[in-house]
Amino acid sequence: MWPTDAESLIEAQRKLARAAPEPWRPARGAQRIGGCWVCFPRGLSGRGDAGDVAWAAAVVMGGGVVLERQVRRGVAGAPYIPGLLALRIGRLMDATVRALSTPLDVLLLDATAHDHPRGAGLALHLGAELDLPTVGITHRPLLGQGEWPEDGRGDTSPLRLADTVVGCWMRTRPQARPLVVHPGWRVDLATAVEVVASTTGQRRTPEPLRRARRLARAARSAAEGR
Repeated sequence: MWPTDAESLIEAQRKLARAAPEPWRPARGAQRIGGCWVCFPRGLSGRGDAGDVAWAAAVVMGGGVVLERQVRRGVAGAPYIPGLLALRIGRLMDATVRALSTPLDVLLLDATAHDHPRGAGLALHLGAELDLPTVGITHRPLLGQGEWPEDGRGDTSPLRLADTVVGCWMRTRPQARPLVVHPGWRVDLATAVEVVASTTGQRRTPEPLRRARRLARAARSAAEGR
């Protein structure tokens, strides 16, 4: 069950941060890797509000091809508040991924995990709710600190909160800004980096996440008549 208020979400996050699920290891061969993305109407500014219209898309890829797509239109459960993103889009992402009929090995999403005030961002939370390994991909850290890596594809450098490594910068394309990789539910940092490396080629963003973003934006454009 997804919390509906800040107090209950904070309690759930603290419990998730203490959880120690069995680590996931990718099997040999092609993996079925999902991506999930949520977008809001063009022109929306500030924190937004509960009830904002949103479009969520989920895709499954395997062997470099898209195996399945799902799109859902929904509404935000709350304004955007750093550290409480699950209140805004957690339920919608959950419903969209559950609509997939193709089983996933791991899911990528635009959210943090251990780089979070209570150590349990949405990438960790959604994975726990779905019982699915997850990796968060963001453009910048939430709280973690660390220098950028070298400029070679696949180069990484750690992000720390105090003395704890909570994720890493990762260069997915030379001469492009690195992304932040967040190991989520049942995924350690080395495995998260391996998954991201396997899903990026000429483009900066991992392909399942890029496809989901494009699909969500296409649904928004269709709804807005553009």
